[in-house]
Order: sequence, then structure tokens, then C-alpha cells
Amino acid sequence: MKNIIYILLFACGGLLHAQQWQENFDDALAKAASEDKPIVLVFSGSDWCAPCIRLKKHIFDSEEFKDYAAEHYVLYEADFPRKKKNQLPQDKLNRNKSLAEKYNSKGYFPLVVVLDKNENVLGTTGFVARTKPEKYIKTLNKFLK
Repeated sequence: MKNIIYILLFACGGLLHAQQWQENFDDALAKAASEDKPIVLVFSGSDWCAPCIRLKKHIFDSEEFKDYAAEHYVLYEADFPRKKKNQLPQDKLNRNKSLAEKYNSKGYFPLVVVLDKNENVLGTTGFVARTKPEKYIKTLNKFLK
């Protein structure tokens, strides 16, 4: 029984430290304002865009990025999946389309937009092949100066 408790505590502790992608953009804005953090807004085609999938796998899913992002950024993914099984609820899809009109009018995928807490664009980037998480974090941080 003690082992189960330790395992649960360890798992919960890991979840608290892991990066947290916000479920809706309004929550991301509120969190950015309350914590005085920039928003990393990612436009992605999670089930069809090969560079998007690689960016997630090699950068966003890395422990280095997760640890750093948990302390320094508010994360939101404006996803545009194509497969029927991955379709978003209509309200979330509409919000993502609205964000795309405002921040990604040319329809680039992936596009990473760094915003301040007042929704001002600080910089943009995308997927760069063979970039390590440390270098990607430095790129995002350059926009904050």
C-alpha cells in the first residue's frame, strides 16, 4: 500500500512540474496577465503537417522545453487537425480560426508566435530542422528583450 501511495505522489508531482498547454485562449490570456508571462501561441496541423509533428516531438515534448516552459511561458496550441477522429469542438475551432486571421493570415504551419500579456506580437518563428530545445528556447527568449 505504501508503494502505491509513493507512486501516486511521484506521478502527481511530475504533473505539477510539467508544461501545461491551456485549453482555451482566454485562459491563456488570463494566466499570462496574472503571472506576467509571455504567451507562446503555436499554429499547428497536428495530424497532417510533418514539420508540426517534428516540432512537437523534438522541441515541445522534450524534458528541457517542458521544464523551462512551465516556469517561463504560457502555452496555447491553435490546432487545425484534418482527420475526422481528431476534429475539435466547433467553438474551439472558431476561436483558432479567429486567432489565425489575426496572427497567421498567410496560413503558415507550423508558426510559433510569441505574444506579451497584452496580445502584442513580440516575434515569430517556426520549425528549424536539427535545432535542439536549448537553442529553440534561446530563439523564443530573444523576442522578450
